[in-house]
Amino acid sequence: MAETEKQEQYVVLARKYRPQNFEDLLGQDALVQTLTNAINNNRLHHAYILTGIRGVGKTTTARLIAKALNCTGIDGKGGPTTHPCGQCENCKSIAAGRNIDVLELDAASRTGVDDIRDILDGVRYKPTNCRYKIYIIDEVHMLSKNAFNALLKTLEEPPAHVKFIFATTEIRKVPVTVLSRCQRFDLQRLSIDDLLKLFHKIVAAEELKADEEALHMIATAADGSARDGLSLLDQAISLGAGKVRIDVVKEMLGLADRGQTFELFNLITNGNMQTLLLKLKEMYQNGANPTVIINDLINITHNLTKTLLLPSFVEDPSLSENEKTFLKETSAKMNVALLSRLWQMLIKGMSEIQTAPVPIDALEMVLVRVAYSANLPSPAELLESIKKKSELIKNVSVTNSSIVPKISTPQKTETSVTASPAINAPFNDADGLIKFLEANKQPRLAYMLRHDVEICEFNIGQIKFKIEERIGNEELSALNAFLEKTTGAKWALDVVAGKVGRTIADIENEQKENDKKNIAETPLVKAILEEFRGAKISTLTRKPSTDEDNDVEEGTIFNSNNDDDFNNED
Repeated sequence: MAETEKQEQYVVLARKYRPQNFEDLLGQDALVQTLTNAINNNRLHHAYILTGIRGVGKTTTARLIAKALNCTGIDGKGGPTTHPCGQCENCKSIAAGRNIDVLELDAASRTGVDDIRDILDGVRYKPTNCRYKIYIIDEVHMLSKNAFNALLKTLEEPPAHVKFIFATTEIRKVPVTVLSRCQRFDLQRLSIDDLLKLFHKIVAAEELKADEEALHMIATAADGSARDGLSLLDQAISLGAGKVRIDVVKEMLGLADRGQTFELFNLITNGNMQTLLLKLKEMYQNGANPTVIINDLINITHNLTKTLLLPSFVEDPSLSENEKTFLKETSAKMNVALLSRLWQMLIKGMSEIQTAPVPIDALEMVLVRVAYSANLPSPAELLESIKKKSELIKNVSVTNSSIVPKISTPQKTETSVTASPAINAPFNDADGLIKFLEANKQPRLAYMLRHDVEICEFNIGQIKFKIEERIGNEELSALNAFLEKTTGAKWALDVVAGKVGRTIADIENEQKENDKKNIAETPLVKAILEEFRGAKISTLTRKPSTDEDNDVEEGTIFNSNNDDDFNNED
């Protein structure tokens, strides 16, 4: 019976250790200072609105304000104070929630205008026992429009003995007409350091044992909310049989070991795919949540960036010794450009994981993508690499799939090779070769010939061209191998010294623009363009050749009054 009674009397930590004075209110120094000044100077506002995330102490602060304004002191002669005694009848009844002059309304359940009118009916009556009649309305943003309207008049000109205190997590949903009549306090998220101080105090008071790293995990997971933190601490104590243990907290929160997460991050940046996937599988099997893993990786990326830009960050007291060591060692290998790229991809990956049918599969794909990206050179590195290659690429002759340096002088920059007339090629010119490459699934080589080279001379068995500096030996060897395989004969690819001029792509674009100009001068198209101001010809479609059009060369843009011969786009 005694054990049952003890269990029934248990009070959760969030209620048991609710702040009873402003000194216990963590992380809200600005609010306390403002109220202290207002009370000391007798400049009390008639309405206050408290805003902040859940569990940060809005309702608790409202009750503390009510106690501060109504405390009479132990001797019953005290006035408003920021140090309520907690012993007088008013302090005790307000703390217990039974004071008839301090009325609390949950706007989430009483949203209508009639609920507000019932409360406001008592405004004109003076308080029974207290100095001020105080109305605390929690989640005030949930009141209906009519309820807010009913409140406005009283809120603007309340009796001297009435004070309103509103609390909300959604300040943007509160009408500006209400906000303008209130003194606003933004309650800040509690820092990890503040939460740890609170946890240490409670652990000591409860005569419990706790691993420091476990408390740090709970403080991080609380995300600035004291109530969330204390609820998690309560749960950890129950699961750990009276002790806050690291393994219990990890399993409870679905966390991966921080050291394993650091190792995972290094595997990502090193591009070790096989080990990366095995490590991720191991973490998942040990209970790590995919969403928590990617959140940890995002946090690590952010901390590394701060360490690079602000080296003193690594001494932040909220960081564990393992984190400090990791940040110091890893930041030396990183740069801001790489970390920014990782950050963007991880943030995008987080939304993919949240919408994926199997989160762990999505996480694997995200990390593989991030790992490949991490190994790509930065623009600066790429430019430096191109500069180094440029001297090797110039004046090179490609013959029989091997790269042979060609020594040339300013007087002679080309090598003449007589083409073999016996070579049978399925194309006759550069355009034909490009189309043949595209048809045979060689888009990279086709793109190179179209955009990155200037064809100086094209013969079956020999091509002379100027090339962009970014084209390397790999591409030239690949083209040479393809030509030899296709035609069964050796080709000579002669690289001519000099800057690339007009490429085939340039010639094609010039031709398209000339065709558009010619089409635009035809009577019908000209009339259409004049009728529809701002219209322009965006694309041209060649009309298929027919028997009646034998006198027209293939590819000619028809000068026709048939508007099917072209596409016109506004």
